[in-house]
Amino acid sequence: MKTVYSPKHNLRNPKTELAGGQLVTPFESPQRADYILSAIKSEQLGPVIAPAQWPRSLVESIHDIGYLRFLDTAWQQWTEAGNEGEAIPNIWQSRSMPSQRIPNHIDGQLGYYSLAGETSISEGTTEAAWASAFVALSAAELIHRGENSAFALCRPPGHHASKNQFGGYCFLNNAAIAAQKMLHDGAQKIAILDVDFHHGNGTQDIFYQRNDVFYCSIHGDPMEAFPYFLGFSDEIGTGLGVDHNLNLPLQRGTTFHIWHQALNHALRKIRQFTPDVLVISLGVDTFENDPISFFKLKSKDFTQMGKTIASMNLPTLFIMEGGYAVEEIGTNTVNVLKGFKNEAA
Repeated sequence: MKTVYSPKHNLRNPKTELAGGQLVTPFESPQRADYILSAIKSEQLGPVIAPAQWPRSLVESIHDIGYLRFLDTAWQQWTEAGNEGEAIPNIWQSRSMPSQRIPNHIDGQLGYYSLAGETSISEGTTEAAWASAFVALSAAELIHRGENSAFALCRPPGHHASKNQFGGYCFLNNAAIAAQKMLHDGAQKIAILDVDFHHGNGTQDIFYQRNDVFYCSIHGDPMEAFPYFLGFSDEIGTGLGVDHNLNLPLQRGTTFHIWHQALNHALRKIRQFTPDVLVISLGVDTFENDPISFFKLKSKDFTQMGKTIASMNLPTLFIMEGGYAVEEIGTNTVNVLKGFKNEAA
C-alpha cells in the first residue's frame, strides 16, 4: 500500500491550545505524523511518496471561497493587528443575534469562521493545511489510476472542517475534498466511513443534502464528547440526502466488541448504498490510552478493524484524522492498514 506524505505538515506547529481553562501544549502536534511515518517504514507497509500540486478549484468545490480567503490571510491580519501570541477565537455569533455580516477585524473573522476556541492559528498553519489537502488529493488519484488502496498521511486532519468553519484541529476537509475529486473523475457514488472517536461534523455538514455521498460515523456520544452539537442518531440527512447520513454514537468505556458490532452495522448500510469507492476517515483516538477520548480499544483491535473493512472488497482510501500524543498512534494506524492489506491480498 502506498502512503502519500508531505513534510510540510511541520509548518503547523502551534504552541498553545485552550484546554481546561489553561493554555497547554496542543495534543495535535507534529510528533503525531512522525510516529506514524516511522511505523510505516519499520513495518515496510509500502512506498512513501510525495503529493502533487493540485488546482485550487478542487478545494473550492468543497469550501466557501470567502472562508479560504480568510485562511490565506488570517495570520498576516493577526500579526498586523499587533498581536504577539497565536490567534485564538474569543467571540462568536450568538444564536439570539445571528447576523451574517462578516466583520472586517480579525477578531470578528476568527469568531465567524471558527466552531471552537481550542484550535489556534499559528504561522504556517494555512500552508500545512493546503499541503494536507494535496496529500489527500494525490492519494485519491492513486485510487483513480487503479490502486486498490492508498493511505493519505494527512496532517492537520480535516473532518471537523465544514464548508466555512475550522475547529477541532481541522482547517480543510481532506476526506470531503478527496471524495469530490473522485466523483469528478467519474465515480458515481462514494461512501465515507468515519472511525475517529469524534464525530466528523464538518463532513456531515458538507454532504448532508446530497445523495451521491453516504456518510457514516461511529463516535463518542455527542452529549458527552466533542464536537457536542452534531452526531446524533436521528440526523439522517435532508432533501436529496435523506437516508444518506448514519450516526452511531457510543457510550463512555465502549470496548472493541461493542464498537465492532457498530462497524458491522455501518458496513451493512454501506453495502446497500453500493458505492464505487470507500473513504475511511481514519482516527485511531478510539485507543484506550488516547489522552482526549473515552473508548477502550486495544492495539490488537485495530488489526481486526482493518480486516473487517477489507471484507467490503472496495477500492479504499484511508485518510488520517485523529489519534493524539501517544507513541502507539503509529502502531495502531499501521495495524489498521496491515490488517486491511493482508486480508485484501
